[in-house]
Amino acid sequence: MIIDSLKALFERDLQRLYEEISLYKDEKKLWHVEQNIANSAGNLCLHLIGNLNTYIGAEIGGSGYIRNREAEFSDKNIPRQSLLEEIAKTRTQVSNALGTLKESELHEEYPRLVFEKSMSTLYFLMHLTTHLNYHLGQINYHRRLLDEK
Repeated sequence: MIIDSLKALFERDLQRLYEEISLYKDEKKLWHVEQNIANSAGNLCLHLIGNLNTYIGAEIGGSGYIRNREAEFSDKNIPRQSLLEEIAKTRTQVSNALGTLKESELHEEYPRLVFEKSMSTLYFLMHLTTHLNYHLGQINYHRRLLDEK
């Protein structure tokens, strides 16, 4: 039951990410930064894709995904369609990986040390949902601010 809830949250919010990236009126603005804003919506999108494919797709689902975290923040001007395709693939990876989990495994230690201390898989999956939402909110705000200019 908890796994179904987590799957539903990731599905919902990855769909929202897809929609946010789709809604930019000017595709070039996906990569726009100014003043004290360090990350564009495009880079935040790449970061979320890398994060979820690493910690859920590869670690839980065994997908073999290899993360290049630096590129998530340094790559620029990737076509919107490519981002949308990667979001769709990520949705599939997350759903498939979570589908392999048993409820009892949620209370086991997450197999990778991430925050310099161990944590349960459930705790980390909950963290990943809030991390996704944090950046999703930033992307939404970025889009609405720039679409008004």
